[in-house]
Amino acid sequence: MRLHRLEVEGFGPFRSRQTVDFDAFADDGIFLIAGRTGAGKSSILDAVCFGLYGGVPRYDGGEKRLRSDHCEPDDPSEVVVEFSTPTGRFRVTRSPEYLRPAKRGGGMTKQAPAVALDEWTDAGWIGRAARAVDVAGELDEILQLSREQFLQVILLAQNRFSEFLLAGSRDRQALLRRLFGTQRFEDVQARFDERRRAAEQALGARLAAVEARVDEAERLVVTGGLIGDGDEMPPEALHLPSSIDVRLDALRRAKARADYRAERRASEQLDAEKRSAAADAKLAVAREDRRAQSERDRARAALERLDAEAPLIEEARAELSAARAVEVLRSTIAAAARAGAALTVASREEQSARAAAEALDLPVDGDLDAWTAERIRESGAWQRARELEERAPALDAKARSAEEAIVAVAARIEAAEEKRASLPAEITELTSLRDETRRLADRVDDRLASQGAADLRRAAAREAERLKAAEMSLDLELTQATALHAAAQTSLAQLRQRRTDGMAGELASTLRDEHPCPVCGSLDHPTPATHSDPVSPEDIALAEEARDAASQKERELASSASTLRAELAAATARADGRDVERAESEYAEASAALASSRAAAEALKTLDFQLDELVIRLERLDADRDVDASALTEARERHALLRQRSVEAHQLVTEARGGFDSVAERLSDTEAKITAARALIQAIAERARRAEALVEAEAERDEALADSVFDDEAAVEDALRSITTQEALDARIAQHAVQREKERAVLFDLELRTLPEEPIDLAPREQASAAARSVWTAAVDEAVRAAGTAERLGGLIDSATAEQARTADDAAEFEVLQNLADTIAGRGANTRKMTLETFVLAAELEEIVEAANRRLHDMSTGRYQLQHSDALAARGAASGLGIVVFDAFTGQTRPPQSLSGGETFLTSLALALGLAEVVTARAGGIRLDTLFIDEGFGSLDGDTLDVAMRTLDELRQGGRTVGVISHVEAMQEQIPAQLTVRALPNGPSIIEAR
Repeated sequence: MRLHRLEVEGFGPFRSRQTVDFDAFADDGIFLIAGRTGAGKSSILDAVCFGLYGGVPRYDGGEKRLRSDHCEPDDPSEVVVEFSTPTGRFRVTRSPEYLRPAKRGGGMTKQAPAVALDEWTDAGWIGRAARAVDVAGELDEILQLSREQFLQVILLAQNRFSEFLLAGSRDRQALLRRLFGTQRFEDVQARFDERRRAAEQALGARLAAVEARVDEAERLVVTGGLIGDGDEMPPEALHLPSSIDVRLDALRRAKARADYRAERRASEQLDAEKRSAAADAKLAVAREDRRAQSERDRARAALERLDAEAPLIEEARAELSAARAVEVLRSTIAAAARAGAALTVASREEQSARAAAEALDLPVDGDLDAWTAERIRESGAWQRARELEERAPALDAKARSAEEAIVAVAARIEAAEEKRASLPAEITELTSLRDETRRLADRVDDRLASQGAADLRRAAAREAERLKAAEMSLDLELTQATALHAAAQTSLAQLRQRRTDGMAGELASTLRDEHPCPVCGSLDHPTPATHSDPVSPEDIALAEEARDAASQKERELASSASTLRAELAAATARADGRDVERAESEYAEASAALASSRAAAEALKTLDFQLDELVIRLERLDADRDVDASALTEARERHALLRQRSVEAHQLVTEARGGFDSVAERLSDTEAKITAARALIQAIAERARRAEALVEAEAERDEALADSVFDDEAAVEDALRSITTQEALDARIAQHAVQREKERAVLFDLELRTLPEEPIDLAPREQASAAARSVWTAAVDEAVRAAGTAERLGGLIDSATAEQARTADDAAEFEVLQNLADTIAGRGANTRKMTLETFVLAAELEEIVEAANRRLHDMSTGRYQLQHSDALAARGAASGLGIVVFDAFTGQTRPPQSLSGGETFLTSLALALGLAEVVTARAGGIRLDTLFIDEGFGSLDGDTLDVAMRTLDELRQGGRTVGVISHVEAMQEQIPAQLTVRALPNGPSIIEAR
């Protein structure tokens, strides 16, 4: 992969659009990204990472911070990255989420994040994807690197060199897992553990099932009394440990005894059943004879009772015959009686109607029909007048109401005109105030940004002041530590010199007569030297320890001082040259300005609401004026119409009253007389009709009596019976005849049987039957119990035998799974406690270390070499991912944490490059034509820096372009191709190439 071009606008410290042409550095192969601390050097790498992956490692989870704080609300934010791979040339354009001014209604609205992927073709740039998910999928296929892999092989970001070298096994495993995607091996481990647990549970369940079934079978043998003489199993011995096979053999013998007992009980049940059936048959015969005796005696008594009722039945038969004969005269007699009663009622009603008519002075002897017709015609003309009379008050009220409405509408029109005249001036004044307030409120975001920047400068100024004091104190400590280190070094040199000077005296003190000299071999020792100033090796060792401690203290303080100076430079840059007093003053001014803008924003809401209210009131008054004018015209027309209707109604009512107080009273009197006249006419006609009907009914009655067997009407009345009574008499006669015949037939059949006259005694036969049935029931229970015991015992034995046979296979399978799961998970015989994933990652780590050593050998002039360590970790922790440093000068290995700052940087750089090679190979052997290294060179001395530069020079071989971020002056002198990031006086930064 090769980067060609980067465009940044409104991102990080860059407000205006900045362009970086990486192809311009292709001939040099290496270029430097320089600038003051905090100017934005690392933001160039942030922009590359954001463009390709949509995120920045420094702001993980905080992408909303990517927009430049120097942007105005209308300024865009965008990053364009142009790159190529063997598959083609591509361009990614990406924007973060930020707030921008709304196009309608004022205020701010959220600008959604956007991304687009273009590809260069012969026809120019063409779009390939425009949705975030689609672009991510396309880039995964094009780049073939995840973000973590990209950061490890292309963007070697600030403070990430030593992260992999100094990490613990757990952290190193987490990083390697993300780079090489070995989570699947952890899933394999989890699946094998799950299978092991399942196999263990299945085996335990099967063993428990065998034990439970054998225990249950033994309890059944004891409770069923099936223990034999040779295999006694008392209850207290049931739970003693013994072989399952032995217990099953004993159970099988008990099963044979249970089968024999079941056969015996079945035979006994059959014999008892036969005896019970014979006793039940004898009892049934005796019960049938006893029932026949009872039925015979009952039939005799019933027949005697029926014969005694015969005279009463004959009387009922004669009564029924007379009632049926008189039934033909019932209707004619009833009709004559009803006609007489109706004539009487009609005569009374006629007399009542005549009296009512005379009371109203009606012409009762004249032509009532003609009089009634005349009155009906007159009342029809008065009906309209009565309706007008009833509505006259309401009509007058409506007329008065219409007149009042005219007055009200006229007054409302006059008042509305007065209100409307003052509204335009108020609207103009309020509009001017609203516009002035809006201009102040629109600056809230700008002043909020200014306040935020002032707050950051204030905090930075305070931090710089604190760091200056800390720097002075730390410099004093460093000066003291340097002096102590020099003194310790001098003391050690003096002791070594003294030991060298006194070596002859030390050798002379060991000489013995007649023993050869260890130097010359002579047996004579004429003038041995004297040991006047002895220095022991222990003295040298103590001095070396003091020297090393002083050196370590000096290095620690120097490192702390370097870190403190970097922090001070960063804080000073963030404070932008302000001291604490000036920063506090600027922050107070910015806060006051922001408060005034926020107050204006709140007041703007009220002014907008008031202005809208005035406009709505003006529009409402205009609309109401038109409505009121129309209502006034309508009210005047309605008043004139109602007035005319009222006059006409009063004239018609006066004519219809006549001599009465009201038209309604006159109509009521006339209607009462018409009603009385009609009632008299109907009563006279009804009385005449009823008289004719009576004459006809009496003639028909007399003719029917003459043709019947009865002498007179009284005899007829005496013979009459209701239909219900006739049906009851008929049913009584028929029931008597049927019952008598039935009882005679029953008695005839029973008399043919030779039954004794004395009642038969059933008690002896019932007792015999009950005894036989009791014996049979007990035999059935015993047979069922014996058969059930034998069947249940057999089922338990068969089930336990089958489960025991399957247990051996389950145990073998569980043992295999347990050994395999323990090995994969780092348990059991796996003494290194290396999981399968750790084992795979250890192989990858060996390749990474091998690749790193190819560069570390040259960087360290052959002194250092990394080694992969699978030594057993302390306190039983997992091992397999350790890294140690072999020191050729001492021939010993030591932990990476013991390296100095410069050594740590070179070793970490070599390891990072080795990691990049292995990750690249795992990603399909992709080619990396662009590489960035961010900082870390400031901790190197001159010689080590030369070694690092030679390494970087090697990296650019094969057409690779290497970008280095550093503010070290020596590197600026050695690398002519440079990008300079410079902060402008007003805040934002720009990028300059040279």
